[in-house]
Amino acid sequence: MSRLVAVSNRISLPKRGTAPGGLAVGLLAAMQARRGLWFGWDGETVETATDDPSVMHKEGVTFASIEFDQSDYQDFYLGFCNGTLWPLFHYFVDGFRFSDTQYEAYQRVNQRFARTLLPLLEPDDLVWVHDYHLFPLAQKLREAGATQPMGLFLHIPFPNIEVLRALPVYGELLQAMLAYDVLGFQTETDRDAFRGAVSYVWGEQALSGADTVTVSGRRVVTGVYPIGVDVDAIQREATESLNTDTVKRMVAGLLGRRLMIGVDRLDYSKGLVERFKAYERFLETHPENQNRVTFMQIAPISRADVRAYAEIRRDLEQTTGRTNGRFADTDWTPIRYLNRNFPHEILMGFMRSALIGIVTPLRDGMNLVAKEFVAAQDPADPGVLILSSLAGAVRELSSALLVNPYDTRGMAHAIQQAFNMPLAERRERHQAMLEVLRRNSIEHWHTSFIETLEAQSAPRLKRRAG
Repeated sequence: MSRLVAVSNRISLPKRGTAPGGLAVGLLAAMQARRGLWFGWDGETVETATDDPSVMHKEGVTFASIEFDQSDYQDFYLGFCNGTLWPLFHYFVDGFRFSDTQYEAYQRVNQRFARTLLPLLEPDDLVWVHDYHLFPLAQKLREAGATQPMGLFLHIPFPNIEVLRALPVYGELLQAMLAYDVLGFQTETDRDAFRGAVSYVWGEQALSGADTVTVSGRRVVTGVYPIGVDVDAIQREATESLNTDTVKRMVAGLLGRRLMIGVDRLDYSKGLVERFKAYERFLETHPENQNRVTFMQIAPISRADVRAYAEIRRDLEQTTGRTNGRFADTDWTPIRYLNRNFPHEILMGFMRSALIGIVTPLRDGMNLVAKEFVAAQDPADPGVLILSSLAGAVRELSSALLVNPYDTRGMAHAIQQAFNMPLAERRERHQAMLEVLRRNSIEHWHTSFIETLEAQSAPRLKRRAG
């Protein structure tokens, strides 16, 4: 069995007393089965970064990490990745900026990843690269002589060509992506957008099959692999955490009121400002529910060095203050807005305690919070998921209450509908979504992608034998 090498911009180094998140759990399970190697940035910045990776071994997995210097962090990570690709791929063209210096840093860091990773590779490895930070990595590795099967999974949306063309170097990035053997997307819409971009640049003849593209004799397989969750593990976490002091205190603080919960990184793509305004409108238009429901939004601060994130934090604080000022009572705070993180098992306990889970991104590749909320529920008395129609998860969770995240009136109506939904309907909707989650689990996600990638190694082995 070939070794699996996972490469991502950030890696989750094992730390004593902390449990990895959902994606890390999936990757670690796949790598443990294949004596895997996980390679990437350790999250640290230093004055002078070197090409010598720090290597550690734990539970059958090798972790190889590198550091960034301040220039890499500013121009590659905050600059081209999060100031150019992230907004553009999420259709925020107004927030998109392009800089030649930052694009050069993007290429330089990918070259450094390739240069540092290459000596660690074995001839029969399967290389699985993750996300938009590393579009050029396979191209750099190929130029250095690597012949291993390489696949890329894109966790975020892939934009339509009419949006992608705003990027001056879109053709170069598309060309770089064709150095992979397998390209995986969250939804069929994302794969169609990629194939449309290939057709725009190289003509319809490049669409060589229903799931392949061929350019200059190179054939690349494209696939749809919606990332999932481990339902049983989440249910176990959610049930057990109900007995923790943190969850007990949270529930006691509700004083018998029902809970609506949102859990998101503090990011402009998550639709938080629109969500807060929708809740304010709900309290305004349905005054009978005042003092009967508490909205708790957990939004850990991310990318605080980017100006757009400071602005959204200010807007949320202003909206929270206005809503609480208008509607609060001596024993009731309508919005609990928390800029902090909680252990995964505690979040699952919070979700199980909630009547409503609200997940309303303005655009999202998938959104695992929506799936985790469904998985965490008590099937006998489940909560209701309110889900943005612009999240990738909507393709699977169609039994949620679907909303347009820009429509505050529609979202306010959905909150009212969820708050008053009969138990029988809640159970029916929950059961339908739970069945989908069990089918499209985190194990199915990594297994199906790796099987596709592994199939690409067969022709190479045959050529070697010949």
